[in-house]
Amino acid sequence: MTLSSDYTSARTASFTESVIREMTRRNNLVNGVNLAQGFPDFDPPREVIEAAIRALREGYNQYSITWGSPRLREAICEKVKWYNGIDADPEKNVTVTCGATEAMMSALLAIINPGDEVIIFEPYYENYGPDAIISGAKPVYVPLIEPDFRFDPDDLRAAFTDKTKAVIINTPHNPSGKVFTREELEIVAELCGKYNALVVTDEIYEHILYDGAVHVSPAAVPGLQDRTVTISGLSKTYSATGWRVGYVIAPEEITNSVRKAHDFLTVGAPAPLQEAGVVALRLPAEYYTKLAQFYQHKRDLICAELSNAGFIPFPPKGAYYVLTDISGFNAKDDVEFALYLVEQIGVATVPGSSFYSRRELGRNKIRFAFCKTEETLRAAVERLARLSQGRANDHV
Repeated sequence: MTLSSDYTSARTASFTESVIREMTRRNNLVNGVNLAQGFPDFDPPREVIEAAIRALREGYNQYSITWGSPRLREAICEKVKWYNGIDADPEKNVTVTCGATEAMMSALLAIINPGDEVIIFEPYYENYGPDAIISGAKPVYVPLIEPDFRFDPDDLRAAFTDKTKAVIINTPHNPSGKVFTREELEIVAELCGKYNALVVTDEIYEHILYDGAVHVSPAAVPGLQDRTVTISGLSKTYSATGWRVGYVIAPEEITNSVRKAHDFLTVGAPAPLQEAGVVALRLPAEYYTKLAQFYQHKRDLICAELSNAGFIPFPPKGAYYVLTDISGFNAKDDVEFALYLVEQIGVATVPGSSFYSRRELGRNKIRFAFCKTEETLRAAVERLARLSQGRANDHV
């Protein structure tokens, strides 16, 4: 069956299928090693899995309250108080969502009016641009400058206009691994105050930090406490990306709007997994220290081995991805090279251009995810060694 394009919406015309998920599908066709999509190939902590099983057996199998289990919202408030420095009321400020992805969509639908502008730092997680467009906003992009992915304050100032409604900040950052500093966030606070704008912050990687980097939540920065919508969830910190339990913390008026959008988008997050989330969020502080050490070992391993294979990695300060420069391979572009890697070498990555509004800015980059077992990373390294041995030169 074929229908005219008259039946499809203009807002989706510029969208492409998720490149990240597409690379996973291509990887599955060749039984390769998936370093494209950011999901761990290991399970959540044992006590968290047991809590989910217990919740199923104890009858948490029907709808929870639309905006989240009371117990989970209380646990979220406890956790963001001691870790993020955010004071939140479980009844007035917290909405539980179907993952951080839905949290971002609900948040933007809650605050955006047609014609508003949303500032996005690039490179950026591929959902942010379409999220802004779906919500009715015009995305305005500000570059993060290599090698440390800082932003130029003048570039940010130039991006603000009287139409600016919000700035999206992802810290730690996907795909670069940048961790925004307090000083950078203070610049954002100054500009948001001047233009009466909000910050929407995605902090899903907040506990995955390296080399002494410190996570600063924008909502804890003076001037942003009442201007910030904070998003996080269980997926990355607790290795539960398939559970789809996220949350939004916002001032009460915004929360009321977020809850309406959330209700009509998804009704509610999975009830038994929300109850397991209570156990996850109350794990001892030692868990988070060990988590960062666990991932730092993987980061150091993959960066060293990628260098040996001929890549030029940008070592991340947080999250579990590494962007690499592929200039040394003389590839036509990032897409061709990423397809070659998955189809001929058997390692899936993500073309760098998928993280940029101007695709040419990413044509010499690809992203690796290292949230995998050491066995998986070693298997990828063995395959990538073929590149350093010159076996790929005819193609690239």
